[in-house]
Amino acid sequence: MPKNIFSRGRSRTLTRHHKIAMAGVATLGAAAIGLSAVPSGASTKTTTEAAQPAAVAFSTEQIKDVKASVTDQMAGATVKAEQIAAKKKADAAAAAKKKAAAEAAKKKAEAARKAKEAASRDAKRAQVKKAAAKTYPNNLDGWIRESLDVMKKHGIPGSYDGIKRNIIRESSGNPKAINNWDINAINGVPSKGLLQVIPPTFKAYHVPGTSWDIYNPVANITAACNYAADKYGSMDNVFGAY
Repeated sequence: MPKNIFSRGRSRTLTRHHKIAMAGVATLGAAAIGLSAVPSGASTKTTTEAAQPAAVAFSTEQIKDVKASVTDQMAGATVKAEQIAAKKKADAAAAAKKKAAAEAAKKKAEAARKAKEAASRDAKRAQVKKAAAKTYPNNLDGWIRESLDVMKKHGIPGSYDGIKRNIIRESSGNPKAINNWDINAINGVPSKGLLQVIPPTFKAYHVPGTSWDIYNPVANITAACNYAADKYGSMDNVFGAY
């Protein structure tokens, strides 16, 4: 154990003085600290009440305003989106209407074109038909030639010379000739026309496309040649009464 630097007799006295001095210094320090903490002119009365924290006031107005602003922005965005969608829909409808109108106009133009082409074809056919249609003189030569064309369509044989030869013998080329004296006349069915055909024979061998008048030159010739083809093979084979 170390030896105390102070003498044993002074140890107790120094300790007591030290304690008194230290107590005084502590008291003075505390007083100084208390005085320095009090503002100038303020009361020095002390209180044991603890300082209470000040109440904080809260307001919902700003929150409401923020909420309203967000709602308004969302509503505005919705309206804008609806307006954009409506515009797109209107544009699509307008485009579809325009397309339909264009297609209708195209179909109408196509129909008009086809109608025009059809009319042109009909006109050309009529011109060709008119040009192709033969005209025959209203005389023995013309009657024979027209009869030959009709016979050709129906496959009836005969020649110009063979027909003319028999016409000259039978009627001398008179389309109104009638035989009132032979056996047919006695029986009530006289021979008539260029080739002297009786009514029952004319009716039975009438050629479609010709007149039903037995005195008609072309009808009389074609019916007589049709009968001669059936009975004799052709009018060219007839050289007498038939």
